[in-house]
Amino acid sequence: ATFKTLDFDVAVLDVRLPDGSGVELCREILTNCSEVKVLMLTSFSDDEALLGAILGGASGFVIKDIKNLELLGAIRQVASGESLLSTASVSEVTSRLRRNNNPASEIYELTDQEQRVLEFIGQGMTNREIASTMFLAEKTIKNYVSSLLRKLGLERRTQAAGLAVRLGVDRH
Repeated sequence: ATFKTLDFDVAVLDVRLPDGSGVELCREILTNCSEVKVLMLTSFSDDEALLGAILGGASGFVIKDIKNLELLGAIRQVASGESLLSTASVSEVTSRLRRNNNPASEIYELTDQEQRVLEFIGQGMTNREIASTMFLAEKTIKNYVSSLLRKLGLERRTQAAGLAVRLGVDRH
């Protein structure tokens, strides 16, 4: 059965699946069923798992040792459209990332130029505006955008803008 033939509102996925990545499955579900909410489970509260959940488009992220009633509450919250990416966890990770000069470049191995382009995308600038600001050709900016999308594992510019805002790299 394909995702579209199934009737579900929330998918609860493990970040690390035995036969692949829960983050990749999250992306696949959201690509095929954008109205579905995804809640990610993990054994560890680490930056990599949290960033994976954010990048995958998950609505929530909880540690596996959560109690049954708390898990049920989390599923209900996510189903109702609330984000369950723990404010404390996201704040902790983004604070740590912001302390670095180039947070995304360290995590995703972006070049300085790609980092600047990501910042400008996060500010809502077009390729033409970015090119003008950076004194580069618009085609060069398109190449940087393609490269950073590939490195970030994203398909669309809007996803990069959302990531830039969530990581706080859009404010310099």
